[in-house]
Amino acid sequence: MRLLRPLASTVKQSRLLAVLALAIGGPLALPACALAGFITPESGGSPNANAIDSLYKIILYVAAVVFFAVVGVLVTAVYRFRAKKHPVALQIHGHTRLEMGLTLGAAGILVILAIVTFVKLPSILDAPNSRAGADQVLSASLTAPIPPSGDRLTICVTGRQFIWQYTYDLGPSRSADCNKSAYFSRLPYSYQEMYVPAGVTVDLLIQSRDVIHAWWVPALGGKVDAVPGYTTYTWFRADKVGAVYRGQCAQLCGRQHAFMTALVKVLTPGRWAQWIHSQQALIAAQNGQVAQLRQLLIRDGSLTSSGNF
Repeated sequence: MRLLRPLASTVKQSRLLAVLALAIGGPLALPACALAGFITPESGGSPNANAIDSLYKIILYVAAVVFFAVVGVLVTAVYRFRAKKHPVALQIHGHTRLEMGLTLGAAGILVILAIVTFVKLPSILDAPNSRAGADQVLSASLTAPIPPSGDRLTICVTGRQFIWQYTYDLGPSRSADCNKSAYFSRLPYSYQEMYVPAGVTVDLLIQSRDVIHAWWVPALGGKVDAVPGYTTYTWFRADKVGAVYRGQCAQLCGRQHAFMTALVKVLTPGRWAQWIHSQQALIAAQNGQVAQLRQLLIRDGSLTSSGNF
């Protein structure tokens, strides 16, 4: 019985290693499309998201090769120098050439990954031009990533507990902070659902009014924190008309954090322009109603001309 116990333990360890190898190696053997959103990031919605996805996959595959090579060497060593075959442990001294080779090999892999990363970074950080034919009202900013042409649609993203507000910068000044000019310029806005024209480079100015939030629509690129008192920037260009991209606040921001979702709907340039005009008409109509109510309150003495009750 004492002899059988080590054998049973060895069998259990072998089965465990086989299960781990299957769990890790199985997904790596699947097609790339099957990995989207599981091991690799979502992509397909914007060029920067595609660049993030491709860089992630390059690093993942290199890391997987290194991992399985190391595990293979360890398993081979455990098998070849097992106690049954070598009751007395072999005294093996260092191998200078092998150690130097392993060190230089690891350093070489890190250098290659660093080079690939720096080559890929511009396509992630730098915004491209809008697609040809996307004739829209575009604005420019000096602080956000600027496309080579300098034209983009600016949308201010404001996070607050627990909803996203989107303000579309169409003011005559093309303000770099449409959150501050939204009221006086009567800029169109929407909550939770962002509407964008297909093929247009969209510049996002992200802020928060209370606590730290994070705007993240995975298919459109990396997540960006919304920090009170600061403005952070990102961009995307959605080319698929009719696509709907879903996201979520990626920073724990309170009890209703799970309900702070984000939705981006891609319209044709013409349909988007119609939507903007309808929003502007609604704002004008509501402002007119407020002005009429104000005059009525002033007449019956409920409100003074200075705005005090």
